[in-house]
Amino acid sequence: MQHEIQFYRVSHLQEKLGVSRSSLWSWVKQGTFPKPIKLGKNCAAWNSVDIDNWIEERKNISEKGVE
Repeated sequence: MQHEIQFYRVSHLQEKLGVSRSSLWSWVKQGTFPKPIKLGKNCAAWNSVDIDNWIEERKNISEKGVE
């Protein structure tokens, strides 16, 4: 059984995470957030699995009280 790959655009991530566009790109630049996949010349998106894994990691870190 194959899983359908889903992608999140910046606007979806802003809503999902409650952060600004500049915060997302800053995190990418700092290496603390997954890099997007280039879908075209002016189109980038994030694999939903990468984002879901990142959220889970952040939850685990928060629960342990470690930054």
